[in-house]
Amino acid sequence: MDRLIYTAMTGASGTLSRQAAAAHNLANIATDGYRAEVHRLRAVEVQRQGASLTTALPTRAFTVDASTHTDFAAGPIRHTGNSLDVALRGKGWMALAMPDGTEAFTRGGSLDVSVNGILQTKNGIPVQGDGGPITLPPDSRINIGEDGTISVVPQSGAQNTVSAIGRIKLVNPKESDLLRGEDGLFRLAKQGVVAPADESVRVASGYAESSNVNPVEEMVSMISLARQFEMQMKMISSADQNDRAATQILSVR
Repeated sequence: MDRLIYTAMTGASGTLSRQAAAAHNLANIATDGYRAEVHRLRAVEVQRQGASLTTALPTRAFTVDASTHTDFAAGPIRHTGNSLDVALRGKGWMALAMPDGTEAFTRGGSLDVSVNGILQTKNGIPVQGDGGPITLPPDSRINIGEDGTISVVPQSGAQNTVSAIGRIKLVNPKESDLLRGEDGLFRLAKQGVVAPADESVRVASGYAESSNVNPVEEMVSMISLARQFEMQMKMISSADQNDRAATQILSVR
């Protein structure tokens, strides 16, 4: 009885967490550079309290959310024709200058220019350059090279003059060292560590990387998880009915 209740109860809780992750993935199908989130569950025996903490209770086991895994597979690349859009080829990340002075990383390369001429993401976060945020001059045509170098050509005056004004910081840290933040951006697990620029990372201008979420797989997963949750709740109901029946048999008439 105990094993049934504990397994079904914690399994239902874990299923809810997996449903939330699947719903979050579906909500970010149209988010450029988004990486799918996957929850992994495992069973853990309940430990006995007291002097002997290593002794497990054989009739009680919890289903726990063992880890939150990120699918780092690349998403499909689409052509936008926008000179400010960049897609990273292969592995690598684009660094962003966060308001608190730290760096965050993203694969979402749909960029924009603020009213002050700062190159930023659609959410208003400045792109990190060699020496900080990159400022673009007005009335200029922008070109982003494969290595992230930004060149401008003035729209008036000497239009044959090409000037390099900065370079997007491209990094390639180990995927195991990255943590996803609540804002959807990734950061290094070790605080205070700055990821070095990686010369091997390449970008393609005029393209953008879409989310790597497979909507069909996520919808099938949502249906499967809903059925699992329903089954687990039925198990709890069956355990309650069995307990009531046993209590009636053992009760003194």
